[in-house]
Amino acid sequence: MSSDAVVLYGAEWCGDCRRSKRFLDSNNVEYTYIDVEADKSAADKVVEINGGAQSIPVIVFKDGTHLTEPSDIDLKSKLEALSIL
Repeated sequence: MSSDAVVLYGAEWCGDCRRSKRFLDSNNVEYTYIDVEADKSAADKVVEINGGAQSIPVIVFKDGTHLTEPSDIDLKSKLEALSIL
């Protein structure tokens, strides 16, 4: 699975972002991490995806869908539905 199949927008100070990264790493899911603090256009993209909200993490999937601030259970279900897990 290429790393562009899952893109995680987050920030190092964000506990939910660290949890989602830990989940992906522990399940050997390849992903692209984009730090919204370091990339202003990424921060703008998060707001666009969330309809005006700055909530992170935002995890975008190869099918064009996304999850915002997902629980590990929701993230696992989505990855299984896409046959990534």
